[in-house]
Order: sequence, then C-alpha cells, then structure tokens
Amino acid sequence: MSGYNKGAVRTRTRVGKYELGKTVGEGSFAKVKIAKNLESGDVFAIKILDLNHVLRHKMVEQIKREISTMKLIKHPNVIKIFEVMASKTKIYIVLEFVDGGELFDKIAKSGRLKEEEARRYFQQLINAVDYCHSRGVYHRDLKPENLLLDSYGVLKVSDFGLSTFSQQVQEDGLLHTACGTPNYVAPEVLDDKGYDGKASDVWSCGVHLVTEKKEKPESMNAFELISRCQGLNLENLFEKQGLVKRETRFTSQRSPNEIMSKIEEAAKPLGFNVHKRNYKMKLRGDKTGRKGHLSVATEVFEVAPSLHMVELRKTGGDTLEFHKFYKTFSSGLKDIVWKSDENAEQF
Repeated sequence: MSGYNKGAVRTRTRVGKYELGKTVGEGSFAKVKIAKNLESGDVFAIKILDLNHVLRHKMVEQIKREISTMKLIKHPNVIKIFEVMASKTKIYIVLEFVDGGELFDKIAKSGRLKEEEARRYFQQLINAVDYCHSRGVYHRDLKPENLLLDSYGVLKVSDFGLSTFSQQVQEDGLLHTACGTPNYVAPEVLDDKGYDGKASDVWSCGVHLVTEKKEKPESMNAFELISRCQGLNLENLFEKQGLVKRETRFTSQRSPNEIMSKIEEAAKPLGFNVHKRNYKMKLRGDKTGRKGHLSVATEVFEVAPSLHMVELRKTGGDTLEFHKFYKTFSSGLKDIVWKSDENAEQF
C-alpha cells in the first residue's frame, strides 16, 4: 500500500511482526489501525484496546467472548481473526482488513438500494447468520454499521462484542439479557420475558435495508438518559486529567427536523460532507488530517415529546482535530441548544 511508502521518514510503531499504519476506525472502547505484516507484506486490521479501560469498565468477559466467538466462526461472510497479542497496557486483535467501508455508509450515500443489490447483500448476511447459529452463536447486534464490505462487494459481519452462545440460555430455553441497538432489536428483547437468540437475529436481518424516513426519532428511556447524563453539557469536551473526549451530547427543545437541518447548516461551511438517514447523520471532512479524514456520527433521540437529546461521536480522524472542529461547529448550534436557568452560563 502506498501509505507505507509515504511514511518512510517517520518512525512507525511495531507490534510483534506488524507495523501499524493509519487509524481507520475509532469508537468509545477501541481503535482500529491498518497494519502490515513485515514478514509476508500482507495487510491486516488491528483492533487496539486499552487494558486499563477494559478493566475499569469490567469488559474482560465481553472481550473474551468476542475473541472466542470469532475464533469459532470461520465463514467467508464473517470477519476473520488471526491472532491476539497483549502488552502491559494494550490488547491487540489482528483481523482481516476490509476496505469497502460499512453498509451503513453505502446506504447513507446512495439511498435505497436496488432490489438486485439488496438481495445479494441479504443472501450473504443470511448465510453468515445461519452459519453462526449452526455453531450455537447469536450475534445480538446486527445492524448496517456492523456489516462491512470489501472492494468486491463481499459482505462481512463484524463486531461480536455482544454475541452469546447457546449454552448461556436459561432453564426456559431463552436468553434474558437485553442488548443491541434500538433501531434493529426485536421487540421481545425489550420485553424482559426472555427471547430466542436465533429469532432476534433474524428480526434484525429483516429491518436492515429499510430506509424510509421515520416519523420521529428513536425514544430514549430513563435508564439510557441517566447513563449518558454526564455528557449533557455541550461544552464539556474534557474528561478528568485533561483527556479530550471523543463524544458529547446536548439537549434541544426544537423539532427533530429543525435540529437535523441546523447540524447540516453548521457542518457544510466547515468543509464536511453530510449523509443523512432517518435521524442519524454522518459528517466527513473533505480534507485529510493527521489521522485521515475527520468523521463524526450524530443521532437525535426523543427524551420527551418536546425534548430531544443529540449525540455527537468522533468515528474517525484525530481527536484534537475533532476538538478544534467542534469549538467552531458548536457556535453554530447555539440557537437550538436548550439552556435552563441553571445551566445557561455553562454553554
């Protein structure tokens, strides 16, 4: 890859036999970098987790489950895992590198897929899910963001962090842990009466390619609101000890459509391409930064009929560049941010 030639002047980080390249994905709990095997020259993706973060958030079992699941599943439509390494501070998961992006991005960019194309992706997804189920594995978080595409249009299921095994069902033969993403989760998962892992996965497969605009944003229940309440202050971009946050939230009493329009209006003059689907939006900078293109995911949630929460999360690029962008971007949102008398001075 040409990216490795360009970096000849810089000292690149090595992990075992792998040379780390640019960051291609970043979430709340992990960072994904391109890596080159210095022995074979092959390119991989390495998922990097901070060990202290994993321990602090009690994610050890989740990470173990993800790794053991991926080792168990060997299918052309599922991301392959090659090896796992660890240092005193990091966990490195070496994965198959898929260069075509998320199915979500394709839908957001192109809109409704043609019948033939949608059928092809759906067949690949069902083949992968059927294979997983035959091995007693239930994914439990199937959504377009977790479906990657390679350069040939081959679909790859990824992110088994919420997966579980058939051995973990209760005496009634059902699973009882509510998890997944509200837009794609089966109704029975939220009923707290137990659910069939196979059936809930199939439900999620059936709603992936629905792209009609919803009448209102996804509702946020009290538990979700409380769990995110520390991010309610729009200007609260810094965690303790001076670490820059990668996500933030604010509330608004404006209509969802007005919020979406205002975000788009504030982002475009800053050189960001905007892709919208329902009440989600992806912003992608048109300039290459220190760690590639800066990209930000936003979503509007309904807290009450007249109150909405907006979540913004950096999904790619450099965190400091996100901070710089956000300071300018947030000034364009002042008209829609709800300020009570108590927090009016905090904005």
